[in-house]
Amino acid sequence: MPPSTPPALPPPASLSAEDGAALAEQKAHRFETRRPTVPALEEMLFTPLPCLDHGFVRAVDYMGNDGAVVQAARVSYGSGTKKVSEDRGLIRYLMRHRHTTPFEMCELKLHVKLPIFVARQWIRHRTASVNENSGRYSILDREFYLPRPEDLAVQSTNNKQGRGEELDADTSAEVLRLLRRDAEQSYDTYEALLDTHHLARELARMNLGVNYYTQWYWKIDLHNLLHFLSLRIDPHAQYEIRVYGEAIAALTAAWVPLVWEAFQDYRVGAVTLSRQMLDVVRRRLAGEAVTLEQSGLSKREWDELAQVLGG
Repeated sequence: MPPSTPPALPPPASLSAEDGAALAEQKAHRFETRRPTVPALEEMLFTPLPCLDHGFVRAVDYMGNDGAVVQAARVSYGSGTKKVSEDRGLIRYLMRHRHTTPFEMCELKLHVKLPIFVARQWIRHRTASVNENSGRYSILDREFYLPRPEDLAVQSTNNKQGRGEELDADTSAEVLRLLRRDAEQSYDTYEALLDTHHLARELARMNLGVNYYTQWYWKIDLHNLLHFLSLRIDPHAQYEIRVYGEAIAALTAAWVPLVWEAFQDYRVGAVTLSRQMLDVVRRRLAGEAVTLEQSGLSKREWDELAQVLGG
C-alpha cells in the first residue's frame, strides 16, 4: 500500500529584494555530512511558506528521518527487519501501539512569523524549545494581522471557543475598519513613545495589540510535533493557528513520509472509543437495539458515537 497523499505545500512567500538575497545566500551553502538527509525536505529548507497576511513558516534545520525512528526501535527489538516494507510495518506498529520514544529521536527546527495572539495559543504546547523576538532589544515592525472578510463570524451559540455564522458584508467592512484603525493608532503611539518621549523599548511596546506579529525559532521532537499537529490541524482548531499547522504538516510529510502515513491512519483518521462506547458497538453488532438510557453514556457522548458511526 503506498503512503497517503501528503498535504499540499503553499507557494513560497513573496519576499523583499533584501530578504530574497538572504534566502538565496542561505540556500547556496552546501555542507558535507555523514548524517542521513531527506532530499524532499532539503529542497524546502529556508524557504518561507506564507501563512495569513504577513506570516510564514520555514524549516531551518532537522535531525533524523524515517530510518532514525526504525533505528531507535531496533535497539529495543533487536535486528531482523531490514527492508523498507518492513520499516514501514515497524513504524505503523509503533504508532498503533503508542510506542512514542523512537519518534523522539527526530527533531525539526522552524522559523515562524505569527500574530501574538496565535503565539500565545501556540505556546501552550510546552514541549518545544522556543526563542522569541524581543521588543526589549528591537523595534517591532508595523505589521498586524487583519482577517479576510470571510473569516469574520459571530460567536458560536453552541461552542464557547468557536465561531458561528459569517458576518454580512457591511458588518465585516466595519469590523475591519475598526481593527485597522486601532492597530494603526496603537503603532503611532508606540512610535511617539519611542521617538518623542524616548521611553524605553521594553515599556513602549505595552500598548500594541495581540494582532501584531512576532517571530520565533521553535524546535521540537517528532513525537511532540505530531501531538501538536493532531490538535492544530483538526477542523475544530482556530482557523488562524490551523493555517500554520497545515504548513507544518506539509513539511512533516516531506520529511518523514512513512511516519506521516502512519500518523494519518492511526491518529488523524482514527477515533478512540470509551469502554461504554465499545460496549454499545458490540451490543449493536449482536443485534441489540441499545437506547441512550441503556448505554451508560451521556447525551453528548451518545451524539459523538452516533456521529462516528454515521447515524
